[in-house]
Amino acid sequence: MIGQSDVLFETPGIELVAAAVTALFVPGDRPERFAKAAASGAGVVIADLEDAVAPVNKAKALAAVVDSLTRVDLRALVRINPLGTESSKAEIVALLNVARQAKHGLLGLVIPKAEDSLALRNLASRCELLDLAVVPLIETAVGVIGAADVAGISGITRLSFGAIDYALDIDAGTDDRFLDHARSALVVSSRAAGIPAPLDSPAIYIKEIEKVQTSAKLARGFGFGGKLCIHPSQVPVVNQAFRPGPDEVEWAESVVSAAGGASQIEGQMIDRPVIERAQRILARTRKEN
Repeated sequence: MIGQSDVLFETPGIELVAAAVTALFVPGDRPERFAKAAASGAGVVIADLEDAVAPVNKAKALAAVVDSLTRVDLRALVRINPLGTESSKAEIVALLNVARQAKHGLLGLVIPKAEDSLALRNLASRCELLDLAVVPLIETAVGVIGAADVAGISGITRLSFGAIDYALDIDAGTDDRFLDHARSALVVSSRAAGIPAPLDSPAIYIKEIEKVQTSAKLARGFGFGGKLCIHPSQVPVVNQAFRPGPDEVEWAESVVSAAGGASQIEGQMIDRPVIERAQRILARTRKEN
């Protein structure tokens, strides 16, 4: 193995992907980086065959990823190229063949530019038979409009958001404030479909840790369940941002302890939604401890 814990390897792939708070991209044509990604502390690793790989290196990247997954040197999701492209057709064939082996490290597929619900349905049904996760990456206006349909497809594990491509598609600024509608749409679509909360787009900052933290806290506030990452340095920052802080835990404990008696705490009415929010905070704290 190359640094991923035994617990991680024992956890069912779909369960692991559904619960991940951080998902770290690593270029598929840089196998020497796989070990570092696996040891980063990310909930899952995503071996990237799309944006991080130059067209001339696509075949090389696929071969490297298949080799590592086959030898179980790495347990990871794989981001393929957009459905319908020649690259994606070859990638799907190769990766599903990996999944048919008795022992492998493939967790599932990340589908970029996810728009075509019929194509996604067909692929998800094939992946479902092999116990593979499917994570559509919503990156366009068409994708956002159809997010509810996509989230409801059997076999879809959770959605994810690609803010940079989405902003380019709608010709908007890249500031987070301009993307509020899309973020809310993915969170609401996921909740309505009964699947885990989506993964937010990665922060573009690597060395500016405070900006990564701010971006992660914003995602948590919208209701995202985690965040994509593009560098190992982002992983602990995002993980920390999604953990309840001491003040949140103290508030939650006070609410739960007073739930049977007092009708308000510090001027705040304590009713069912407030109690349930407090219980969720405490449950998340227990889970992470």
